Amino acid sequence: MHKRFVNHCTINLTLSPTGPILIKSGKEGADPTKPDMEFVETYHQGGRSLYLPGSSLKGAIRAHAERIVRTVGQDKPPENPDNADKIWANDPLKDPYLYLQDGNKKLPAPQIYKRSSFTDKMFGNTSIASRIRIEDAYPANPKQLRIEERNGVAIDRVFGSVAVGPFNYQVCTAGDFQTKIHLKNFCLGQLGLIALVLRDLNEGWFGLGFAKSRGMGLVEVKLNSAVVTYPGCLLQDDKICQLGTSKTWPHTSLLGAGEFLGEAEQKSYGFPANDKDEKTPVGAKMMDLGFGVELTWNGDTAVSDLFRRAVKAWNHMLSVGAAR
Repeated sequence: MHKRFVNHCTINLTLSPTGPILIKSGKEGADPTKPDMEFVETYHQGGRSLYLPGSSLKGAIRAHAERIVRTVGQDKPPENPDNADKIWANDPLKDPYLYLQDGNKKLPAPQIYKRSSFTDKMFGNTSIASRIRIEDAYPANPKQLRIEERNGVAIDRVFGSVAVGPFNYQVCTAGDFQTKIHLKNFCLGQLGLIALVLRDLNEGWFGLGFAKSRGMGLVEVKLNSAVVTYPGCLLQDDKICQLGTSKTWPHTSLLGAGEFLGEAEQKSYGFPANDKDEKTPVGAKMMDLGFGVELTWNGDTAVSDLFRRAVKAWNHMLSVGAAR
């Protein structure tokens, strides 16, 4: 199933530091005039510039998504590993993934996906690829970045004296970084979980980069736009029509991946049934070149409406899983 493209969501957002933020380069340069800890840099818009690596963003987003799932679900597989309705998150660094094997053999792809944890289904594991891609966040205007150097020391917890230091480090305290989050072949509950993570990031519940426990790494999240596409559909008479089937939906429909699958395939992968919202305030239009259908939410208020609809589906998934 995942060799096909049934739906895709692109979230365009801006991250703005509300205080000092540092994502370290991981190495010290030979220039003695530079701080001990430097911000990662790359070439952008004709010169060197700070940026937020997509890998760092994805790691922080995945970690908080796992916290949310463990809080409202479980932290271990259900007794019946094929019970896809149970919401749970594992520890990908320590999990031996024995439930994805049949003796010494790997299970078929549908069973692997169905038995994987909710977060592994989104971010991937050793057997399935990630379906979330996060782009590097580049400055909207490098000239607006405010870069400072700060000093610090490490305190000996026994004697209360300086154990390491003093050392200096580079931080960014102002500026806008733009990035995109891509989610493919998603159910609405998965989009809802991403919405909750972005809400919590904006509220300061977790941060990005170095020294988060000391108040660094906090950012403001601005939702610029969100585009949901159905590449295998056409728009006819205010209906979204899936090619090769007789399935149709109103042109205002937000559709999860399970809506595009046959009943047998839907059950084999564990996608929720009736995963749709047919009364969004956004109307579909044809994609470029006249093939495929897309719905676009522009502006923070509109994207928040999309997220509320996705979180409603996430709440439904939790209630169904808890009832079994």
